[in-house]
Amino acid sequence: MEGITTITVTEDVALITLRCSPADIRFISHVFSEIAKKGVNVDMISQTTPVGNLVSLSFSVSDNQIGKILEVCALLRTETPQIKTDINSGNCKISLSGEAMRTMPGVAARAFDALAEIGTDIRMITTSEVDISILIPQAECMDVRGRLEQVLAVHPQIAQNI
Repeated sequence: MEGITTITVTEDVALITLRCSPADIRFISHVFSEIAKKGVNVDMISQTTPVGNLVSLSFSVSDNQIGKILEVCALLRTETPQIKTDINSGNCKISLSGEAMRTMPGVAARAFDALAEIGTDIRMITTSEVDISILIPQAECMDVRGRLEQVLAVHPQIAQNI
C-alpha cells in the first residue's frame, strides 16, 4: 500500500482503561506521574471526549507490568473512588508507518478496509501524522499481520517490549 513503509509488531501488551476519570489535566498528570514512579513505560494513550466532567482514559503497557499498574490503580481509587478500572492483557500492537502518510489522504481508510475484510477486533487506535497503531487481541496477531503484509507488501519488524 502506497504510503506505508514499515509494519512493527509488539506482542504481550495490556490495555488499561480508567473509566469515570476526572476530565482534569491535573488528574491525568497525576496518573502518568504515578505510573512513571513505578518505572512503567506507557505506550499508546487515548482519551474520550468529556461527558460532563468525566472521561475514559486508556493506555497500553507491557503485560509484565500489570502488577505495578494494579498498585497505581489502587492508589487512584482511594483518591478518586468513582474510577472504574478495566485491564485487558494478551494483546498485540501493530504499527503502520511511513513519511508519505503526512500528505497522502486515504491511507487509514485502505488499512482499515484490509482489517475489515478479516473482521479484526480493534481494541484501541492511536495515530500521528506518520503512524497508525492498532491494538488487537494476541490471538489475531498472525492473521492481521499476514493480511497487512499481503496488502502492503511490507515485512514486519518484531518488537519485544513496549
